[in-house]
Amino acid sequence: MEFVPAPAVHRVLCADCGTPIVPNSANLCVACLRNSVDITEGIPKQASVSYCRNCERFLSPPSTWTIARPESQELLAICLKKLKGLNKVRLTEAHFIWTEPHSKRLRVSLTIQKEVLTNTILEQVFEIEYLVQYGQCPDCTKLAAKNTWKALVQVRQKVPHKRTFLFLEQLILKHGAQKDTISVKEVRDGLDFFYSQRSHAQKMVEFLNGVVPVRSKASEQLLSTDTHTNTANFKYTYSVEIIPICKDDLVCIPPKLARQLSNISPLTICVRVGNSLHLLDPATLQICEVTSPIYWRSPFESLASVTDLVEFTVLDVEPSGTTRGKYVLADAQVALSGAFRSHADDAAMDYDTAMSSQIFHTRTHLGGILQPGDTAMGYFLTNANFNSDDFAALPAHRVPDIVLVKKAYPNRRKKNKPRAWKLRSMAKEEGEEGETGAGRGVVGRMGGRDQKKVDEDYELFLRELEEDEEMRGAVNLYRAKDVRPGAGSGLAGGKTRKKAQHAMDVDEGAMDEDVEVPAATDEEEEEPDFPDVKLDELLEDFDEMTLEEA
Repeated sequence: MEFVPAPAVHRVLCADCGTPIVPNSANLCVACLRNSVDITEGIPKQASVSYCRNCERFLSPPSTWTIARPESQELLAICLKKLKGLNKVRLTEAHFIWTEPHSKRLRVSLTIQKEVLTNTILEQVFEIEYLVQYGQCPDCTKLAAKNTWKALVQVRQKVPHKRTFLFLEQLILKHGAQKDTISVKEVRDGLDFFYSQRSHAQKMVEFLNGVVPVRSKASEQLLSTDTHTNTANFKYTYSVEIIPICKDDLVCIPPKLARQLSNISPLTICVRVGNSLHLLDPATLQICEVTSPIYWRSPFESLASVTDLVEFTVLDVEPSGTTRGKYVLADAQVALSGAFRSHADDAAMDYDTAMSSQIFHTRTHLGGILQPGDTAMGYFLTNANFNSDDFAALPAHRVPDIVLVKKAYPNRRKKNKPRAWKLRSMAKEEGEEGETGAGRGVVGRMGGRDQKKVDEDYELFLRELEEDEEMRGAVNLYRAKDVRPGAGSGLAGGKTRKKAQHAMDVDEGAMDEDVEVPAATDEEEEEPDFPDVKLDELLEDFDEMTLEEA
C-alpha cells in the first residue's frame, strides 16, 4: 500500500503579533482579533429590572407584570428583553450566576457570536449585572387606595351558622381561588369578595358553581362615560346565593318533588353537599340528588340542623343485610342518654320521667358503625314541633320517633387532647387588616355577640373534619407545631361544663345554669374507633419553615 502524504498546511504570520496562523481574511490571530474588534459594543453591561414586593411580580416590558421565580426561564426572558442591541448579534447561551438573595443583584452570563469580517465569526462570553428596583405595580397601587374595586362577588347563605363559609374558605385556599382577590369582607349572611378585574370575579363565580350548589345573578353600574371615544366605566356585582341546606340537616321534601325524585320518602337527611345536594332516606337507604335548578324551581328549607341534635345511647343493633356503599341498614333500639342512671339530675332533665326512660325502636343507616353501648346523635321527633306544611301533611305512621344521624364520641371529647393539625385562614394568606388572630380567618371578624357563636361553629366544623374522611379529603390539613392543651375539645382550662341532658357540648361561654365539674379521668374508656387524623394526611407548612441550627 502506497503512502500518500497529507497536503501541506500553509501558514502565515499574524499581522500584529507574528504568530503562525491559518490564513484568514483578516490575517489576524484570535487574540489580536478580539483586541481589535469588540462584538459586545452597543450592549449595556448594567441594567435594572422592576420588582413589586406586594405581589412578587417582575415588570416584563413594556407594561406586563409577570410572576417569575428566582433563576427561572421566565425571569431570564425578562432580563434579556431589557437589553438593547441584542438583536444585532447571535445569542447562543444565557444562564444565571448565583448571587446572594438579599443583594438585590442579578448576574447573567451571555455567549454571543457575530461575523466581524468576511467569513470570520467571533464568539465572546461576558456578564451583565441587573439591579432589582422595588416598586408598585398598578394593581397593588389600586389595592393600597380605598374603594378601587371594579367587580364584587357577594356570597350569601341564609342559615344561622357560619360552618358553610368555614368549609368554603378551606376549599378556596386549596384550589388557590383567592389569588386575584383584592380584599374579603364579612357581612351578616356571608362574605364579599372584591376584585380589580371583571374576569377575576367571573372565575370566582365559576369556581363556586363547581363546589357548592348556588344560583347567581349579575348586575352592573355605570360610573362614567366618554361620548368622544365611546367608552364607559362600569362596576360589576355578582350575587351568589348558596342553598340553605347543610350536611346532616333534616329535610322534608315537598310531596310533588319527592315523587319526581324516584318517589323517595319526603323525610330525608342531607348526607353530602357538593355542587348538588345528596339526600338519604334512612329507612330504605334510597339516595336522591337535588341539583341547583331543581331546588330553585321548588325551594324548601331544612326542618332541623346539627344544633338540634339529641344524644342517644344505643341499646341494640340488628343489621338487616341491605347495604348501599358505606351505609348499612339496621334496626336499632335506643334511649335518651342518661335515661337509666340512678342519680339523674332533676335540674338537667328536660323531659318527663316516663319519656326519658322509654326505649325507642328506629331504623338507621348507621348499622355498619354502631354497636350496643355506643352514643349516637339524632333528631327527637316525638316532641318536635316544626313550622312546615309539608311535614304536617305526612301521615303519622311515616314519621319515626327518632332519626339517627351520626355516631358521637363523648368520652374522647371530654379528654383535653390537643389536635395535631391545623387549618390555614384566608386572612393570614392575604395579610388583611382586621384579623382577629383567633384562627377563624375571614369568618368571625365582626366580633361582639356574633363571636361566641362563631367559636361554636368553628369547633363543630373541626369535629366534622375529624369524623368525616371524605370531607377531610377536600381540604388541606397542616401539621401543628405549637400544640396547646385543651385544643382537642374546644374547652379551655381542662374542665368540662355540665349542661342539660340533651344539649350539645359545644358552648364555650359560661351560662348561669352551668356547673363546673372536673374533667373526665382516664378511667373512662376511650372509643376505640375514634376517627383520628392520620399523620400521612397532614402537610408541612412550608411557608413558615426556617433554617435553624441543630
